[in-house]
Amino acid sequence: MNAIERYFGINGENTTIKTELLAGLTTFLTMAYIIFVNPNVLADAGMDKGAVFVATCLAAALGCFIMGLYARLPVAQAPGMGLNAFFTYGVVLGMGYTWQIALGAVFLSGCIFVLLSLFKIREVIINSIPVSLKQGVVAGIGAFLAFIALQSSGVIVNNDATLVGLGDMTTFSPAMAALGFIVIIALAYKKVPGAVTIGILLVALISLLTGNTQFTGIMSAPPPIAPTFMQLDIAGALNVSMISVIFAFLFVDLFDTAGTLIATTSQAGLVGKDGKIPNMGKALLADSTATVAGTFLGTSSTTSYIESVSGIAAGGRTGLVAVTVGVLFLLSTFFAPLASMIPAYATAGAIFYVAVLMLGTLKEVEWFDLTEAAPVVVVLLFTPLTYSIADGIALGFITYTAAKALTGKFADISIAVWILTIVLLAKIIFV
Repeated sequence: MNAIERYFGINGENTTIKTELLAGLTTFLTMAYIIFVNPNVLADAGMDKGAVFVATCLAAALGCFIMGLYARLPVAQAPGMGLNAFFTYGVVLGMGYTWQIALGAVFLSGCIFVLLSLFKIREVIINSIPVSLKQGVVAGIGAFLAFIALQSSGVIVNNDATLVGLGDMTTFSPAMAALGFIVIIALAYKKVPGAVTIGILLVALISLLTGNTQFTGIMSAPPPIAPTFMQLDIAGALNVSMISVIFAFLFVDLFDTAGTLIATTSQAGLVGKDGKIPNMGKALLADSTATVAGTFLGTSSTTSYIESVSGIAAGGRTGLVAVTVGVLFLLSTFFAPLASMIPAYATAGAIFYVAVLMLGTLKEVEWFDLTEAAPVVVVLLFTPLTYSIADGIALGFITYTAAKALTGKFADISIAVWILTIVLLAKIIFV
């Protein structure tokens, strides 16, 4: 015990091993929904659901172990929401690439992320991207997730006259999706640990009791990972048309991770007086290496989870929290039968709930400055309507640069934004 306390610096953080373990359990309960949601999302891309389930647990465990043991921060990791949706509905179904090529694109984005972390270029990039575009990207992905959740559960259906319309809410799937969402909202409002997971399991239980799902068991040996293991196609991703895709994976992961680290370490009181996050470089390296490793296992980008705040609120302050979460993800590999019984409408409410949280970033937008607000709205609307995070980001950058230039606010346009705008505009015109 003394060795553990010394390694993680537990005595110096006003915490105990028991508190750290309980905080890890709390964090795991709040983010365990990903082991049900991620296989459902990536299965739509044609990937083997059982293999993705195992890959999700292993990638999450690896990311947590690196974050906890190397960066020693109480921040958990797992394949990211939004990134998995872009992977399936944007790259594979939307653009027509195979899931193997999409994994190759994630691998390349992860490698670039590793290099940016090693050479400390990340700070330069983050500081050069306008705040409004960062807000727009988060909100746009939130809207995209909401649309996917509504569509997958039958709440929103095809309509020949208006493209989309309201589905029959009296049927089982949309009704259960709505119930799951309301339950999650109520539990989250009351700060019940594991609110999202409880909501998912409740709907799955109702589905089972009503005969809409067949019982297949709770525990078993982990399913084989062979269908997705080492299946990435890096050569196929080395195509000029994939540049925007790779950039989108990198962009979203980069800022999602940075924002999460800032929020969680601030909540834990770990940010120094100079405003710097301890072991920031190591934390970013943990995130990027976990993403690279995840592509070999067979899952989309791994990222830091804002749900880590729940464990911090429970008293967690050190990397032991993340290590605990990693162990629990490993144990989760034995619950594949349970995960296989989770229907899409059971996770739809959880996805919509995550979308609500992501849309909260809109409160920070400078709505009275049209050159700041317009790009946000462009990303917010075009991301779900084009069914593409990459297109949403591209149009947002172009709108921002054009609006600033035409109003004479050239000082607001950094060199990096000029370069990215030109590249993205060329992609839209020529690719």
